[in-house]
Amino acid sequence: MISQPETAAIIDSGKNILEQEAQAIHRIADRLDDNFARAIALILSCKGKIIVSGMGKSGIIGQKIAATMASTGTTALFLHPADAAHGDLGIVCSGDIVICLSKSGTTEELNYIIPALKKTGASIIALTGNSRSYLAKSADIVLDTGIEQEACPYDLAPTTSTTAMLAMGDALSMTLMQAKNFTPVDFALTHPKGSLGRRLTMKVSDIMASGDTMPVVNEDAAVTDLILEMTSKRYGVSAIINKKGVLTGIFTDGDLRRLVQKGDDFLNLTARSVMTANPKTVGAERLATECLEILETYRITQLIVCDIDQRPAGIIHIHDLISLGL
Repeated sequence: MISQPETAAIIDSGKNILEQEAQAIHRIADRLDDNFARAIALILSCKGKIIVSGMGKSGIIGQKIAATMASTGTTALFLHPADAAHGDLGIVCSGDIVICLSKSGTTEELNYIIPALKKTGASIIALTGNSRSYLAKSADIVLDTGIEQEACPYDLAPTTSTTAMLAMGDALSMTLMQAKNFTPVDFALTHPKGSLGRRLTMKVSDIMASGDTMPVVNEDAAVTDLILEMTSKRYGVSAIINKKGVLTGIFTDGDLRRLVQKGDDFLNLTARSVMTANPKTVGAERLATECLEILETYRITQLIVCDIDQRPAGIIHIHDLISLGL
């Protein structure tokens, strides 16, 4: 059991570490100069690939930077420097840009491949805190990620330095994203399985039931046939069409309950006489989220999906949309 004084000390320690890292980011922001703008311009003009490389903890940050760029409109991949020195350097071509991460600028595995990178014709952008290092002197552009001290109490474990690199990578990625006018719709295309991807890309046609699963009867059909169609298809509604196949109305389980409550003899009537005319419909090419807005606005649970000629093409239920997390 941790005592109250110990708990307070632990919280203070956590706050101090976070504040140290936050201050470090403020300092590199203050030092940001024309090199950042040059790096953005170079990447925007790149006809090849963006390759990110780093060793150890810097390499892990590099993987995240490459992933962020790739998902926000800048084609990027991570190359491990040790693997590069053993053949994977073959993915680097003239016109590529290699972003190299190293706190000290003296990482042996990274510096070992720099001559080959330059000979290949790739440009180098260095994220380092040592402007006098071999990496910095070999790079075309240097982005200063230098820190005064690691958050580690022994100034050993990469903490503040990796945070600074990560923040610089985010600054590059987000600035590039804005420069390319990368939109939420573009973002959704690279995140098709995420909730945002579904919201911005999934269409009604991707979800709707169609064919034999769709409840539909002719408007001259008897009410008994209408009820059988509605209940057998389990959507709580049936589309009603005329002889040309055009939607003229719908009949829901709510309509059936109201008929029963009236106590009238309705079983001998036709679908036309009990249907609700001019129902709300949706096109198959509309976004599923737009369909959900219609359902919520009019407080209904189903929509008939119609083609341009107002012929039923499918049906969609609000539960289908909710189950997808929309």
